[in-house]
Amino acid sequence: MSAQPVGAKPSSAVVQAISEIADPEIPVISIADLGILREVDLDEQARSVTVTITPTYSGCPAMELIRSRIEHEARTRGYAVQVRTRLSPAWTTDWMTASGKAALARFGIAPPGPVRTGGPVPVRLRRHVVTCPLCGSDDTTEIAHFGSTACKALRRCNACREPFDEFKAL
Repeated sequence: MSAQPVGAKPSSAVVQAISEIADPEIPVISIADLGILREVDLDEQARSVTVTITPTYSGCPAMELIRSRIEHEARTRGYAVQVRTRLSPAWTTDWMTASGKAALARFGIAPPGPVRTGGPVPVRLRRHVVTCPLCGSDDTTEIAHFGSTACKALRRCNACREPFDEFKAL
């Protein structure tokens, strides 16, 4: 297991199984590494688990499937389960783990950079540079602001000419 949600006990098989659930839209990253698994409260005596998740955005279509997978993993291990959705604070790509970002890059998705928070948004006269996860070139172009999912943009590398997704920093 590469990431532990807040409040998790690392020795528990049910916590580990929940942490390792793959994101349905990007199956190379777990919900823990994606940062949407916020908290797991385990009561071994009562054989119950309460799981708190935060969607990447409020209309994320994968949340119902993630909820079902969490319920399945807990129930098959003999636990009563309650899944809560927490919308505040809003999810940010800063919650992604380094190993999750590395998994995205290995899969051919450019991982997000850091999110700028607080204060006014600076106006820059230079272009947004995204490194191609396939060949490493910084010479890339955005083709479409929305890619295969709303949290990704579609880009093309001008060096190797291959298209790839960029996970947008949110």
